[in-house]
Amino acid sequence: MLSTRVATADDVPILTRLINAAYVVERFFKVGDRIAADGVLALQGKGTFMVLEHHGAPVGSVYVELRRDRGYIGLLAVDPARQGSGFGRALMRAAEDYCRSAGARHADLRVVNLREELPPFYRHIGYVECGIEPFSDPAEATRPCHFVLMTKSLAQQSGAS
Repeated sequence: MLSTRVATADDVPILTRLINAAYVVERFFKVGDRIAADGVLALQGKGTFMVLEHHGAPVGSVYVELRRDRGYIGLLAVDPARQGSGFGRALMRAAEDYCRSAGARHADLRVVNLREELPPFYRHIGYVECGIEPFSDPAEATRPCHFVLMTKSLAQQSGAS
């Protein structure tokens, strides 16, 4: 059984572990872990992490930040042993529903251009490319890279993705 809940400060170790495990695939262009516990705490002060549980065990998480009439979705993370099981899509639906229920009309995200597998996943669930921006911490990148910005209208019904 799948369930999604809002993370609390007690979940910081779980979130840190899930995110870093999922983002180990970025080591081909990025130095070090994706996030530290203090980074998770800082983000919790600006937005919300959601935790996906499968039979009570945390298997994934996603970060959501409301920005006026838009929702920013980031740090989608699924335990590597559970990837390909639909958990990422379930988390994206939960994040979009969270944004929609708070009045957001669009959802935005960004992916590193070197993660070529990600844009097709997001396009499949309704996102379109809308621009690029510089990589946030070039000193941590071992290769030239930038972010691809993607957006989706949340006007469609809940769970429509």
